Amino acid sequence: MSDIALFSQGGNTLPAHLRNLELDATTKALMGSGGNGKRISIRGGVFRMIVGGKEVAQNDDRAMNVIIVRAAEKVSRSFYAGTYVEGQNAAPACQSADGVAPDKGVKNPQSTNCQNCQQNIKGSGQGDSRACRFNQRVALALENNIGGDVYQLTLPGQSIFGTGDNGKMPLQQYAKFLGGHGLPVGTVVTEMRFDTASATPKLTFRAVRPLSVDELAESKRQGESADALNAVTLTVTQIDGDVPVAKASPFVEPAHTRMAVEAADEPVKRAVKKTETKDVAAVLDAWADDES
Repeated sequence: MSDIALFSQGGNTLPAHLRNLELDATTKALMGSGGNGKRISIRGGVFRMIVGGKEVAQNDDRAMNVIIVRAAEKVSRSFYAGTYVEGQNAAPACQSADGVAPDKGVKNPQSTNCQNCQQNIKGSGQGDSRACRFNQRVALALENNIGGDVYQLTLPGQSIFGTGDNGKMPLQQYAKFLGGHGLPVGTVVTEMRFDTASATPKLTFRAVRPLSVDELAESKRQGESADALNAVTLTVTQIDGDVPVAKASPFVEPAHTRMAVEAADEPVKRAVKKTETKDVAAVLDAWADDES
């Protein structure tokens, strides 16, 4: 029997017990990262669905409701050499999964460690920015289809660090707020919303509602799935947004400059305004009232 005949829908040659099966982790691994990878891009301040490296749909709404089912354990760093070209796929010239030192697989590391790297100096990127940027990958399920596909989203540093107003917070502040109330982030529906005051794509986060018992079970299952694990560990080589311009070619870092670099734009502890959490706290209080 030929391959074509085996998979012919018209001939119904595929045995009934092999139809409509979910792909297992082994098959997805052999297909490669681009085979069945689904992700959400925020390039240009628009939610874009990317499948197999190609954009297949856009969501013009300024907000999207999701469940964060898994996240990379560390905030990563990526450095792209050259300038961003619309529609062009490119792998980072140097990257660090843990934000501390270049990954072992990097062919031309920019430094022995991220803190003292020349690409971490202000002005090495566009304007006064740093050429090497923070990012963090999260795995998402859609509110209206929690048990369906899992999507990868790579968040830039400005969507991760800092503080927000009126319950619209960057990711770390949002997670700390929920954690402070004893709520894992995967137990609530999260609204991701574009910050229209930002010149570059930036998302803020807020809690919308708690998950039902059945939804919570689906969220936990998705968080433990191979798709979620792949979403937060695989490196996406397609550029999602404006990439900093490298002012210098790949280099070997001189020893005398290694300790003279400015402090990196690491997250800074800031006092959280009481008014910033009051609105979200009110949401949690409302949940409690609904349950009573």
